[in-house]
Amino acid sequence: MWLPLLFLLLGIGLGFLTDVSVPEHFASYLSIAILAALDTLIGGIKGYLNNEFDPHNFLTGFFFNITLAVIITFIGDQLGVDLYLAAVVAFGLRLFNNLSIIRHHLFNYYQEKRKKRIKNAGN
Repeated sequence: MWLPLLFLLLGIGLGFLTDVSVPEHFASYLSIAILAALDTLIGGIKGYLNNEFDPHNFLTGFFFNITLAVIITFIGDQLGVDLYLAAVVAFGLRLFNNLSIIRHHLFNYYQEKRKKRIKNAGN
């Protein structure tokens, strides 16, 4: 589980260290692609904690979500409608839902660990 987080932090660090500018026209495409990638990454962590992680499903979902989000953004640009906002809402809701599930897993894990430590200290 630590490997995806390590590469996420590495990618963020490299992003801050490089001086790459994105043209304003492509900013919405990049932002929705990053949101879709984060959604997939957090969903993968949730799947790992639920013992449901499948690397093939993760990889195909990663590229499919990014591609679909960019296509929706492109179609919206062609129609003159901010259609990417629908993808932002959908990915945002999924992201917060998955983060909530991860938080519950971690909270329960540390609660059980604490109970065992207290039980062992009492013996």
